[in-house]
Amino acid sequence: MCNCCETVFMNSSSLSGTITLTELQINEASRTGSPNTPCRKQEIIKLTEQLIDAITGGDFEAYTKFVDPTMTCFEPEAMGNLIVGMDFHKFYFDHVLSKNNKPINTSILNPHVHLLGDDAACIAYIRLTQYIDRNGLPTTMQSEETRVWQRKDGKWQNIHFHRSGSPSAPHK
Repeated sequence: MCNCCETVFMNSSSLSGTITLTELQINEASRTGSPNTPCRKQEIIKLTEQLIDAITGGDFEAYTKFVDPTMTCFEPEAMGNLIVGMDFHKFYFDHVLSKNNKPINTSILNPHVHLLGDDAACIAYIRLTQYIDRNGLPTTMQSEETRVWQRKDGKWQNIHFHRSGSPSAPHK
């Protein structure tokens, strides 16, 4: 097993969020391919985990380290419109995500990585977000996400994502 495969079993957490991948999901995501394929797939899974941790933690500065400034997306909050750039996302960080002080747990289920050459990859997965609602009841939201990653100048950046299902921020 390569070094990246050994380190992906860590539990990434911040003050307001935790992301967990099970060993079965890690093994499924690293099946078949060239000797470097499992490590490259693990790298994409780990980057996605860190990106979602920045989102659930309301950390816009960390978020910008993972995304291209001209990133595009389709997501429920955009109501079917293609969003380009960071302004749309910054609004949610400034007014929703950074204001959330309740614990959030996010799980990435069944990640599947497509390697699209040496410098591009696509990951698809189910995202479960658990939190306590305004009535004190545990609540789970589900979304289906696909993210496209591109390596630019040696650094992986999320250049596009598509999310269906629930919004990324829990309702207060």
